[in-house]
Amino acid sequence: MDTLTENRRDDEFAAAEIVLRRRRSHVLDRATLCIRPGEVVSLLGANGAGKSTFLSILAGELEADEARDGHAGVMLNGSALAALSAARQARTRSVLPQKPALSFDLDVGEVVAMGAYPFPGLSASEVDAAVRAALQRAGIEHLGSRRYLELSGGEQQRVQFARVLLQVLAQRRADPRGRYMLLDEPTASLDPLHQRTLLETLRQLAREEGVGILVIIHDVNLAALWSDRIALLVNGRILACDAPARVLTQENLDAVYGVDVHVMAHPLHPDKPLVVFG
Repeated sequence: MDTLTENRRDDEFAAAEIVLRRRRSHVLDRATLCIRPGEVVSLLGANGAGKSTFLSILAGELEADEARDGHAGVMLNGSALAALSAARQARTRSVLPQKPALSFDLDVGEVVAMGAYPFPGLSASEVDAAVRAALQRAGIEHLGSRRYLELSGGEQQRVQFARVLLQVLAQRRADPRGRYMLLDEPTASLDPLHQRTLLETLRQLAREEGVGILVIIHDVNLAALWSDRIALLVNGRILACDAPARVLTQENLDAVYGVDVHVMAHPLHPDKPLVVFG
């Protein structure tokens, strides 16, 4: 299990001993997790386990009831998240919610350019260049001239992904601090090809740009293939957080999902586990 009791670093996004109650029950019960620059961490758990709630606390959208044992709750690059302005937070981490709500009739480029809002110093030409780069990274250059509301759900999700790509990479070269992405089920409305493409892009961002990434995902095998670490959330706590092969055990998966499961070596990636349910 991840612990933050010692050796807290100034280059990580960390939540320590987070507690959140709703109607006298614990949604999160001393949940602890950290994301470091250059890695992809997948957060797995059953429906209703509190994954989106945990991500919302990291995003600053929800406030925890308490952080125990002298911990500072959520820390972003060594500073308490609550002490940072919304603008400062937005320049350090981007968030892709499960169902981005946008009802304005904008073109795709305008939606992607929203990722530049936290960076008012960017010129119009710099924003245009950043939009083109984000569209390319997301593999949706062909959608650049389309209207957002005319797109399918999967296409809209990919446009929103391009928006958070732009945000996390804006003025990156001038900012040596850790940058982070929080993504809530970004593959849910995508077909298998585009699921793979998105996750491959996340891994490239981690490796090439030093971005720390937390992604909520339901497909255990996708998480196993593309994550550096996997965190399992059960009963409001992080049961385990480590390399996929160490976390995705029959015992852990039974505790999380309560179903019969068989774990074997992946036939194409022997260092990765393959999970068969049922």
